[in-house]
Amino acid sequence: MKKKVLLASPVRQKASILKEFLYGLKNLERGIHRLDFLFYDDNVTEESSNLLNGFSLAYSEGTIIWKAESQGQYLCDEGFHKWHESLVWKVACFKDQFIQHALEQGYDYLFLIDSDIVLHPKTLAHLISLEKDIISEVFWTRWSPGVMELPQVWVKDHYTLYEFKRHEQLGPEAANKRIDEFISKLRRPGIYQVGGLGACTLISRRAMEKGVSFAEIYNVSFWGEDRHFCIRAVALGFELWADTHYPPYHIYRESELAGLEEYKEKVFFREAEVNDGVEGKLMGKQAPLVSGAVPGKGPVKPGPKLTLAMTVKNEADRFLRQVLTHAAQYIDEAVIIDDASTDNTAEVCREALQGVPLILKVNRESLFSQEYKLRKQLWELTLTTKPEWILVLDGDEIFEDRAVWEIRKLLNNPDKHYYAFPLYDFWDERHYREDRYWCAHYIYRPFMVRYVPDFNYRWQETPQHCGRLPINITDLPGENSELRLKHLGWMRPIDRLAKYERYRQLDPEAKYGIKEQYESILDPNPKRIRWEE
Repeated sequence: MKKKVLLASPVRQKASILKEFLYGLKNLERGIHRLDFLFYDDNVTEESSNLLNGFSLAYSEGTIIWKAESQGQYLCDEGFHKWHESLVWKVACFKDQFIQHALEQGYDYLFLIDSDIVLHPKTLAHLISLEKDIISEVFWTRWSPGVMELPQVWVKDHYTLYEFKRHEQLGPEAANKRIDEFISKLRRPGIYQVGGLGACTLISRRAMEKGVSFAEIYNVSFWGEDRHFCIRAVALGFELWADTHYPPYHIYRESELAGLEEYKEKVFFREAEVNDGVEGKLMGKQAPLVSGAVPGKGPVKPGPKLTLAMTVKNEADRFLRQVLTHAAQYIDEAVIIDDASTDNTAEVCREALQGVPLILKVNRESLFSQEYKLRKQLWELTLTTKPEWILVLDGDEIFEDRAVWEIRKLLNNPDKHYYAFPLYDFWDERHYREDRYWCAHYIYRPFMVRYVPDFNYRWQETPQHCGRLPINITDLPGENSELRLKHLGWMRPIDRLAKYERYRQLDPEAKYGIKEQYESILDPNPKRIRWEE
């Protein structure tokens, strides 16, 4: 569903840094969402104000600049940023005015971003897809010269980077061990609950309506408006989340501009040629050159080519964007058949896979009632890309986070021709189901295969439950992998009811499935087990 988003920033910045901040905003992927900009111009130099005005001219319909009335003193150098108390609460006032404006103008989300951050192009669309009320994208900073990089999110209090129980006494060694565990966790792509966040934060309308604010809480002594925001938010019943899939680049000091080029080369690349298949005709569509990109380059992924193959139908408002955004981090190309969707599923595929070569075929008439025909159609279309490895996922299946770096390792084993994975049926956001009829996670099924041109692939030609791959895949040498797949399709009650009705219509006598399992879909109180990454 299209969202209305306001990106807002208090700006008092050196021109050399502000230029890069605005560069990141210009290249930000908006997806299907409407994105407007609001800046508080608190700049000291005319050069910086001119940069903001130039950005406004380029995006005149969706950009507002408010001019700050007073300056105040703010000093920063190669060592530290020196914040005075009055300046902290001045910025807090700016941010609360942003919240008020977002509410008055009917925005669904407010994205607050500091003006020394260069965003990854996919950050905003990804954060929106996660549907959290308050979530920050994690970036890393050396808060003083010579120290290790640390995140702008924390666990407790002012800036405690480890979990501990009330009254628990920890020595330095034990505390450092927990800090290392927290830091290591944030270095892995994932979504994690935290105790404090800021500087790159998406806030939902629901949270704004409930009264989140950066104003000072008079009986709290912690320094910094973000801490007061976080304490108030949790007191209002909101959880704080940190995402680590698309870390921005933080230009905390001018000397860090030198490292920005490497970051830009990595994330602002020229998109590879995109093939948009409609009715089986592959029509070349060259993606635009992103300003500052490296011509001819795409994301570098080591080892053999991995092709994602997927069939989708009316998935736009479900989990498809989340699934494809995650897969884009480790696949080399994608082949997708849209089986006569009546929503904007095809558009979501294109947006989520920007930068990934894509063949997208749209069926005018659905083959859903003859599943084996649809699966064979996908397989044959995938073979036109001359694949090496093929990963077949559905639009509601997503690997656990560690797959982003682990899955590439599997492809380099020359002795294996398929990998089988356990599939966990999620019944809500944090629990999977486990009982007599829901135990798929104890069975390893092939999802990823090496294509062998001379092998005689055979299919199970049944209308339902035919399998997503040829039935004789396991005649080839393969291996079970401990990487886990999350099946999100059962999470929402409305989806469970729809699947129940679908099975009743397509397989009323349970010829291709188990009648008792079909009936158990509507069990109001099944056994659920908490998922741990």
